[in-house]
Amino acid sequence: MTCQPYFLTKVYQWLKNQQSCLLCSAPSARALALCEACEADLPWLGSQCLQCALPIPDQHALCTECTHNPPFFSKVIAPFEYIFPVDTLINRFKHQQNWPYGKLLSHLLGHYLNYYYDEGGLRPDYIVAVPLAKQRQQKRGYNQAQILCDWLSKELKLVSQPQLIRRTRETQSQQGLTAQERQKNLQYAFHVPQPERIKNKHIVLVDDVLTTGTTCSTISSLLLEHGAAWVEVYCLARTPKPSKYRLSP
Repeated sequence: MTCQPYFLTKVYQWLKNQQSCLLCSAPSARALALCEACEADLPWLGSQCLQCALPIPDQHALCTECTHNPPFFSKVIAPFEYIFPVDTLINRFKHQQNWPYGKLLSHLLGHYLNYYYDEGGLRPDYIVAVPLAKQRQQKRGYNQAQILCDWLSKELKLVSQPQLIRRTRETQSQQGLTAQERQKNLQYAFHVPQPERIKNKHIVLVDDVLTTGTTCSTISSLLLEHGAAWVEVYCLARTPKPSKYRLSP
């Protein structure tokens, strides 16, 4: 359909020429549509939980939730906290089809991951987008996680497997639900149609934002049950807890 970014070639011209910064409108003086000053001011994720990337004071610790109720994914890699202006950029990409904002953040995530690989991080066998509920995707016209996954697979030369996980039923929005309600809401919501393809594989789930991690943990559990070696999560941003910076005892 024409709302997909693949048909909007003009939005990619900013990658090829010197551009104005998407945040302050000043000349960026480089191909990236982001000036150096605004890039430095972005809410880069600093010290964080070793497993779920929740912002915490001690970068060598687990948060309380991962200590007492660990998720099934082994690690989250995200460059940003989900606060201004990154939250605004993601929402405009996700809900208003502003592809340049998504492409910019995807490009920054790609640079972040290249550094992670250079420092010894392992490249996955497959990356796969978190599936969106069918009715929600039909209403929106696209799955922003799949768009991110496609961009990352091309930039980082990773193998994308869009059919590796399927959504089997509609679920209500996770927003506003308790942890127990979130888990129940996602019960039997996903399916691995070809489990032999994931046996002993390192798989990465791609999403735009990680909030509680329930969806990614549910999918990770399913992948591990079907023989995956381990599962990581790549996302643009990590939402901090309202009661910020709780450490495990």
